[in-house]
Amino acid sequence: MPEFKIQRQVVLHASPQEVFDAITAGTAGWMFPTGGDPAIDGTQPDADPVVAWEPPNKFAVRQEADGWFNALEYLIEARDGSTATLRYVHSGIFTDDWDNQYDGAGRHTDFYLHSLGQYVRHFPGRPVTYVSADGPQGSATPDGVDILRRAIGLGATAQVGDAVTFDVPGLGTIDAEVDYANDYFIGLRSADTLYRFYGRNHFGGTVDAAHHIFDPTADQEATQAAWQAWLDNVYA
Repeated sequence: MPEFKIQRQVVLHASPQEVFDAITAGTAGWMFPTGGDPAIDGTQPDADPVVAWEPPNKFAVRQEADGWFNALEYLIEARDGSTATLRYVHSGIFTDDWDNQYDGAGRHTDFYLHSLGQYVRHFPGRPVTYVSADGPQGSATPDGVDILRRAIGLGATAQVGDAVTFDVPGLGTIDAEVDYANDYFIGLRSADTLYRFYGRNHFGGTVDAAHHIFDPTADQEATQAAWQAWLDNVYA
């Protein structure tokens, strides 16, 4: 089975320690919860084995099984102007549908790293409530993201910085601005939330949502249920 390697380098408006904290204990603020810091011996239950833990400059995990492996490496360096460079490498082996999985992994990487940049710049270290909702099967069509765009009031020419306003029953009016938009993913940012929409319909899945809420009064269960109902209704 052929191996793959996805490499990226981004500049983040944060210190190396803030970046290190975000990619270890703070993943719920920009990606999804991964369990936090590893144990003293570099491992933690139900997580990939940690093979490098050198705060604030290096973090790496690697999982192996029967000729297959998946590895992530983060290298962080300080820069002038209170910024840091992150060099990211994701390598491993896809078991099937290599081209589709590679394309999907690369595009997800770009979106996640962008969200990391938004998190460390606007919400560093703040307590977060993570909610997610999987789109219904009706979203798994070629125009799935186009339908989503219309539901949140985004035109085909929407650009970063554009304002959006739409209603989510049970949550009220969402006022935000676009921070990421292409044919695959949409990112919105408000004063207290990063809203993320994933067009996985392009990779054999559905259009899903995962949001990072930095409002300490957020009700995780009720908020997640509201977004699930909204997404189901969009594709009803």
